[in-house]
Amino acid sequence: MTDERPPSELFQERLKVARDLRKWSQGDLANRAGMPPSSIAHFESGSRKPSFETLRRLANALEVTTDFLLGRVDDPSLAEAGDPLFRDIGKLTGHDRELAKDFLKMLAERTQAKNKEKEG
Repeated sequence: MTDERPPSELFQERLKVARDLRKWSQGDLANRAGMPPSSIAHFESGSRKPSFETLRRLANALEVTTDFLLGRVDDPSLAEAGDPLFRDIGKLTGHDRELAKDFLKMLAERTQAKNKEKEG
């Protein structure tokens, strides 16, 4: 079921969701996108709307697609094409691709184990 709200309303929510997924503060995102932290606060509150250039910079910084930020796709995992890591893996073939998958799996498991240590 698609959300029928206008993209401008969805954007403010999606921007915060994408930022939270990265575990970044508004200041972190602002630094990565090359803009003042107050701009991120305005976008998330809905008091300002981004220009096309700003939308592109935010999507690049968050490594998601503009489609996710605008509500055209609902699942951030569907925005994998916007992640440089996924683009680079797509260029690998055969054995190198398997090595990359194994390495990423190992890193993910290591991160998961560290998170469990922190919780317990």
